[in-house]
Amino acid sequence: MSRRLRVAVLGCGSVGSQVVRLLQEQAGDLAARVGAPVDLVGVAVRRLDAPREVEIADGLLTTDAAALVARDDVDLVVEVIGGIEPARTLILSALENGASVVTANKALLAEDGPTLFEAAEKAGRDLYYEASVAGAIPILRPLRESLAGDTVTRVLGIVNGTTNFILDKMDSSGAGFTEALEEAQGLGYAEADPTADVEGFDAAAKAAILASLAFHSRVTASDVHREGITEVTAADVQSAKDMGSVVKLLAICELRPGKDGESSVAVRVHPAMIPRSHPLASVREAFNAVFVESEAAGQLMFYGPGAGGAPTASAVLGDLVTVARNVLADKRGAGESAYADRAVLPMGETVTRYHVAIDVDDKAGVLATVAHAFAEHGVSIQTVRQEGRDDDAQLVVVSHSATDAQLAATVEHLRGLDIVREVTSVMRVEGGDE
Repeated sequence: MSRRLRVAVLGCGSVGSQVVRLLQEQAGDLAARVGAPVDLVGVAVRRLDAPREVEIADGLLTTDAAALVARDDVDLVVEVIGGIEPARTLILSALENGASVVTANKALLAEDGPTLFEAAEKAGRDLYYEASVAGAIPILRPLRESLAGDTVTRVLGIVNGTTNFILDKMDSSGAGFTEALEEAQGLGYAEADPTADVEGFDAAAKAAILASLAFHSRVTASDVHREGITEVTAADVQSAKDMGSVVKLLAICELRPGKDGESSVAVRVHPAMIPRSHPLASVREAFNAVFVESEAAGQLMFYGPGAGGAPTASAVLGDLVTVARNVLADKRGAGESAYADRAVLPMGETVTRYHVAIDVDDKAGVLATVAHAFAEHGVSIQTVRQEGRDDDAQLVVVSHSATDAQLAATVEHLRGLDIVREVTSVMRVEGGDE
């Protein structure tokens, strides 16, 4: 163990402080696992006097992150500050100066991953990012390595703990969205400004990363169709219950065969009803889970805490050990795999199913008129039921699979019918029998 590995950490918030803690508390074990001592040589922070969850030795803290990543004696940089800038500039500088990088930055990877991967390739260094999706759950490494000899056809995931907590509370207590959000904020599961979570931005970034790895194609956050959960009502959740289903915010990545033999990729994030018999339906509270389908392995599910300082730091340290071993062996791990270069389908061409609740006039011929509207746009009806009578009459229709464009056109057609008072709910349906 004559060689010592020198590590710099960018950021000392909830994740960064736990990374520093683990580096310090597990120094002996890390040295044994890596094959050399791992020395923390600097921690970049915004303010030197800010309160921190971990005690850091004098001389390690600095506000000059640019100088820290430019040091020629740093072997590995851990980036956990998040956001696009200055993270992108700092990572690129670290790679250019000969350091490998471990990051948890989902937003940056989803927006500009190719630039980072190309810089790592040019520098001959590693860029690892297991912690960017689903916290402590090992999902990226299985996609990149364990399933490298298989063909992944679908990745279906609950990858945002805040929204899962909210929807779970709405399901278990009958609460509305606002009430459940306030509870999540009170317990620390939701930020004061929850926009990134409840509007699906966080999940969309993770979906882009998952799809890129699963289908060996470059997918960015802008390629992902995104809908949040702010419009999900207690009535929607109750309607799902009546169907034996539950509402979840899902990240859905699919490999779609084409007519010419060329497959394409469909990536979307939106609330959907799934049967309570589906493995993802049992994911409660703020937990995450990712369900993977592949040709040879079949169905696999990965489950666990998807956020939080310590769980995310666990994933960071796992990458750190792998990268440190590579540094000692003077090699690098697998880089970006985008050889397939598949096109991303627009949402309108994506095949989905719909659950549509329609307030209608309670009179003869209404069902036939509604059925005709579906048929006119090439959408087959799987089930239909009527609830209430007179002024409370409502039809609940679940469709068979059709393109999202067909289903959207059907809903617009329904809204224009004289016998339809209001289309009160439109939600996609996943899983279950067609």
